[in-house]
Parts: sequence; structure tokens; C-alpha cells
Amino acid sequence: MTGRSLRLGGGPGGEFDRLRAIFATLGAAGRELGDDCALLPVGGRMLAISIDLSLEGVHFRTDWLSFREIGWRATAAALSDLAAEGAQPLGVLVSLGVPSNVQRATGNASPAVQIMSGVGAAARSVGASVLGGDLVRSPRYLVDVCVLGFAQRPVRRSGARPGDGLWVTGRLGGAGLALAALRAGRRLAPAVRRRFAHPTPRITAGRWLARRGARAMIDISDGLAGDAGHLAAASGVGIEIALEQVPCSPRVAPLAAVGSGEEYELLVAMPRSFGDAGARAFRRATGLPLTQIGRCVSRKGLRMTDDGRLITPPRGFDHFPAR
Repeated sequence: MTGRSLRLGGGPGGEFDRLRAIFATLGAAGRELGDDCALLPVGGRMLAISIDLSLEGVHFRTDWLSFREIGWRATAAALSDLAAEGAQPLGVLVSLGVPSNVQRATGNASPAVQIMSGVGAAARSVGASVLGGDLVRSPRYLVDVCVLGFAQRPVRRSGARPGDGLWVTGRLGGAGLALAALRAGRRLAPAVRRRFAHPTPRITAGRWLARRGARAMIDISDGLAGDAGHLAAASGVGIEIALEQVPCSPRVAPLAAVGSGEEYELLVAMPRSFGDAGARAFRRATGLPLTQIGRCVSRKGLRMTDDGRLITPPRGFDHFPAR
């Protein structure tokens, strides 16, 4: 719920209806909300700040993940907002809630220590430090991570223009595949488990794309279809996606890939001049594929096709779905 755009970077849905109501109540005090990060000028540079809450039973389960993985995953999710801004992480602050009656521990490490070890590992992986935080008693585990970084050329959700190409980093669907297996009680292949438990915030990719003229960018935490709708709404453009062009993880169908959330890849609108040569340069620099999956158009809304046939996009994740 951070940012500078007056146009809320979200499409329809219960979650964004609530956010719009909150923004209206805040009035002038909330006039700069609505993007992945808040931006504050500090000493000639732009400070990017975001906060992301992970709650037991909503974002993770302790029978699916170790406490260290819970800490890593929560921190990676918050750092992904900096990646979508094209920012270099500086540090993280963490508010940690832990039940008082939980006695589980591994060796001499309590759950709180294990969670924070995962937080520290994720921060170190992108050159950031743990700057402080708070520890409270809570009915359920919660990990609330605030991230700070500097953005030389911030990329908002709101800069896409008709004619821009729409590109996505990496491959999609692995997190959704893991979640389906966990819910069914099936054993996970190691690579699939890593995708779910140990996501990588695309910091290097975001900074590279920002330097190469990215117009708009968002991380894929609510699913490609949902986040494409958020980017379209923020930019005031339409988006067309060709399902057959979406890069999928092994054993994942394209429609499942566009609905899979918590991928933490980047969806980016690039100028028309950015083409295959740019994608090859991106892969050399980051080791990741960059795939064009569609384009931005003047007609509003999200339009998805499968080999030219119009289909209904899957809904993105919504904390407050309509009943």
C-alpha cells in the first residue's frame, strides 16, 4: 500500500476496493499512495521504501516450511517490491510476532531465531543489512518486513504507453505447482520446493531493465493475469497477452502459469525499440530469460488470447474476494 501514483495500481477486486476506500479517507495525507514503493528524495538520491506482511495461515504454514524458510520467503517477497522499482536494497527492518506457548525448536535455536536467520540470509543475498525491528507476542506467527533501497531511475507501474512491448522474466508456474502439491500432501521435487520456499527477488534484473528504459514494472506476486491488470489500471492502458508465448516452468500448462501467484518474477513494459537483441543482452547480464508475451494498447482492460482465440483470464490473488 505504498507509492506515489494518484491512480491506484490495482484493478477490480475486494482488496483494491478496500484500498481505494482507505485512500479516499486519508485524503491529502495519502495522495502519493498506490505503487510498489514509496519514493523520498534524500541527498540527491531517491529512497525507495516498501513494507510487506506475511501471516501464518494466509501466506505460509509451519508444516510446509521451516522457520528459516519462512524468514527468507517473507523477506524475499518484500525485496521483490524494490526489484520492481529498479532499486538497489540498502536494509530491512522486521516486526516479528511469535506465539508465547510454542516450545518447538531445533537444537538451541528458538523459532524466532530461526526465522531471523532466514531474514538475514535473504538480506545478505542482495547486499542489504538487517537494520532493526520489533518482537511481539502474537496468536499466530507473523513476519512484517520493511525494505529500504536507493533507485537511480525509479520505475513505476504507471508509465506504460500504447505500443510498448510486454515482457516477463524467468518462467512461471513453479510456485503454483508447489502449492497444489502441498495442499494435496504430495512429495515435492527439490527444484519445485525451492521455487516455493526460496524465491529469488529479481534485484539485478530490475536494475538492468530500469537502466534500459523500462516504462512500467511490477512483480508477479498476485499472478501474471492479476498483476497485468494492476499495471494496466495504473498506466491507463490496455494489455494484450498471448497465452502461447508465456514461458512456463516444466510440467506447468500456460493457463496455470498465468494464474500462479508468488512467482516474484518481473512484468515490464519496454519501448517498442527493445527487441530480441535486448532480451539476449538481458540474459547475458542476469542469466535469466526475458520473454515478450504481449503488448500495451490504447483500448482499456486486459485481453488474453490462446492461439488467437479470446479467453477469460484467471483471477489474480485477492485477500478480500467478493462473496
